[in-house]
Amino acid sequence: MAQARVPPQTGSNSFSETEEQSKVRFQTELEFVQCLANPNYLNFLAQRGYFKDTNFVNYLKYLQYWKEPTYAKYLKYPQALHFLELLQYEQFRKELANQQCAKFIDDQQLLHWQHYQRKRVQLLAAEAEHGQEMTETKPA
Repeated sequence: MAQARVPPQTGSNSFSETEEQSKVRFQTELEFVQCLANPNYLNFLAQRGYFKDTNFVNYLKYLQYWKEPTYAKYLKYPQALHFLELLQYEQFRKELANQQCAKFIDDQQLLHWQHYQRKRVQLLAAEAEHGQEMTETKPA
């Protein structure tokens, strides 16, 4: 993996991280942000009251730096950024406590992936067919 830029720190404390601590924080925050792509995990957090904790909500706000291309390139599940954005809204955080809401989001995500996969296969097949036609019609 390429050398990751150390994410910004919050607060004005005089604590300075070592390089190793910065790497661990980067990995931990990366892992947590990617977990936000899972609606069932969001439901779990909501049902246990995490979204009512001001410190936790502030932490979610702090994690917005992951939207920057410098950091976003490390995400395996980029939809996590969409959920991170939605989590900035209190109404969304409240709705996540409802299991049916989380199930609906999960279903929509699966439908999107299925459609995306089918569409991608169709586009690749059409591109390959077009490429084959171009090579067959080239004058010798």
